[in-house]
Formats: sequence, C-alpha cells, structure tokens
Amino acid sequence: MTHINIEIKAHCRNPDTIRTLLKQRNAEFKGTDCQTDTYFKVSKGRLKLREGIIENSLIFYNRPNQPGPKQSDVTIHHVRPNSNLKKLLTEALGVLAVVKKQREIYFIDNIKFHIDVVEKLGSFVEVEATDSDGSIGPGKLLDQCRQYMGLFGIEKRDLVEGSYSDMLQAYPPAQKL
Repeated sequence: MTHINIEIKAHCRNPDTIRTLLKQRNAEFKGTDCQTDTYFKVSKGRLKLREGIIENSLIFYNRPNQPGPKQSDVTIHHVRPNSNLKKLLTEALGVLAVVKKQREIYFIDNIKFHIDVVEKLGSFVEVEATDSDGSIGPGKLLDQCRQYMGLFGIEKRDLVEGSYSDMLQAYPPAQKL
C-alpha cells in the first residue's frame, strides 16, 4: 500500500491535554502498542521494520528533514509477527538504529495521532494526515495538520525535523526548553 502523508512530530509537554482533546473530538482509540522499530541501512529514504502487538509492518518512506509539516511518501507492507524478515534484512542491509517506544494510537477520519514515549528520548506527539487514494490532496492534508498543531498548542520550538532514529544516532540529545 502506497500513500502520502503530511505529518508533524513534536516534543509533547502535556500528553494528558492531547488525550483529552482527542476524546472530546470522539477520536477512535486503537490501543497502546509497545513497538520496536528497526531501521536498516539504505541508500535513500528510510526502511524500518515495525514490531508490535497492534502494528507489524515493513515501512519504506521518503521525507525531508525539516521542522513543521512535511510530506512523506510511504509504502507499507504488513508482515507476520515473528517472521524471519528482520534476520534477512539485518544480514542484507545492516542495522542503522533501533527505536523502542510505547505508542498510543488514535484516529479521526483520515488522520492518525500518536502519543509516544520513546526510550532515551522522552514524550512526543505525531499527527499524520493521510491520503491513501489521491482523493484528498496535499493542500487539504497540510490544512488538517496545521489545524491540530494549533489545537494541541504545538509551538515551533517543539517541532522535530527528523526521525526518532536520527535523534537516537545523535544521542544524547540537546536539552529542550
């Protein structure tokens, strides 16, 4: 399955406020997933194997490292838990980074929300506005992302440019105010 996202990732100062706002908007709570994302060494984009209870996928994506809303071109292949895929990819490509997190997953229409606690990095919120069939378009996705940034009180200084794997590779991270 290939689609585009407009997405943001930000440091999350108050996850309880975001949970409350999502509940007030009747967000569908899918559950809390303990996930391990193994990033592999690739020549372009990012390739990761996500292993969890709720989500198990091989994900390839291209996304610029920039603060604020950014487009991500994503291809997802759902995989069986505990397959030999991780061993195969590790031997073929090598591991770049391993990210362990606890992730709360919510949905409102075409928008997926994550409240993450990432090992060694702290708390984050992600907003992913997704167009899976080309019917919404990047402009509307961008508007949706900006709407939730405003609602959640996400400030410029909270925004994260890259992926959790980038942040872990630069660990220990600089202190955020």
